[in-house]
Amino acid sequence: MAFLDFDDKVRLLADSARFDLCGSCFGQLSRKSSPQGGWIYPTSLPDGRVVKVLKILLSNDCVHNCFYCANRLGSPFRRTSLKAEELVKLFLHLWQKGLVKGLFLSSAVSRDPVWTMNEMLRTVEILRKKFNFKGYVHLKILPEATHDYIEEAVHLASRVSVNLEAPNPHHLSSIAPQKNFSKIMTLFSFLSDLRRKGLCAPAGITTQFVVGGSTEKDREILSTAFSLYKKFYLARVYYSAFQPVWGTPFADRPAVNPWREVRLYQVDYLLRKYRFSLSEICFSEDGNLPLDKDPKTLWALKHPEFFPVEVNKASFEDLLRVPGIGSLSAKRIVEVRKEGKITDVSFLKRIGIRLKKAAPFLLINGKKACDSVRKQLSLFY
Repeated sequence: MAFLDFDDKVRLLADSARFDLCGSCFGQLSRKSSPQGGWIYPTSLPDGRVVKVLKILLSNDCVHNCFYCANRLGSPFRRTSLKAEELVKLFLHLWQKGLVKGLFLSSAVSRDPVWTMNEMLRTVEILRKKFNFKGYVHLKILPEATHDYIEEAVHLASRVSVNLEAPNPHHLSSIAPQKNFSKIMTLFSFLSDLRRKGLCAPAGITTQFVVGGSTEKDREILSTAFSLYKKFYLARVYYSAFQPVWGTPFADRPAVNPWREVRLYQVDYLLRKYRFSLSEICFSEDGNLPLDKDPKTLWALKHPEFFPVEVNKASFEDLLRVPGIGSLSAKRIVEVRKEGKITDVSFLKRIGIRLKKAAPFLLINGKKACDSVRKQLSLFY
């Protein structure tokens, strides 16, 4: 391993962390370089706040040979690691300057899982106990982590993540032959057992899928994700569209269309927030999500018997089924109706409803909302 000074190590490890999405916030892709060359990412907290976190690896020197990963064993990139004390020093410098509010700490499996997991836990322990840092910490749990390390991680971190990467053993073995699908699932089971005993990370558990790394279908990914939400109470599932990395066995494979990732997130939101069931999601014959229309609009087009919805009478749940209406705007509609009827589309526009999408599926006092939209548009031409 070539000698690198501290700043070079930080730049290299922060850059290597960009492949792990479990600390990023979908829809907020902005990021900026810190003075040390690391990456600062926006992350959504359970209470809705968005905080900036330092996202970095403890080490990029991995003993695993995952075919898609830039940090895989034998990959022709520079390798380095930081000690717990070095990571603490870096984080405190950025935190005291007000550049970050939290930490996302992951790592390649360097030397062996025990050493790596121990150093990550020591980092967070020093921050919590020596420097009394009470802010947000997202900590990655390695697939080989033992139960005592998992329990310590849950004690120390705000959020923990265990990356599953693929929806079943067959697809995982095709992209990461050294990883054991069943073993990873036992980690979720143990975390669930801890939760039943009253011990859980305040911001919950997350995982990540590599989308298109294998030949898996969207239906398989979402079926596994839906099962994880129901059985193990995951806070979030993240979806990472495969991107080829030079120097890996998959370097010549085409990049996955980013719209596939977007559609998976949209369905994930329908399942988690809008009370859709997996059986209501419209898949193509090949088991993937259509890329040309969002999944909520597809459902609406396939269920003409449900529409149009009268905006002054529809329940909150029915409003959520309308394309272009989100949970906040649906709640606002219900609140306003207590004071009087909604009479025109201008109000709907003011509260953030995307009228172009929503109007064909709405009635306002018995009249088609799309007629009102066309009438308003005609005034400008």
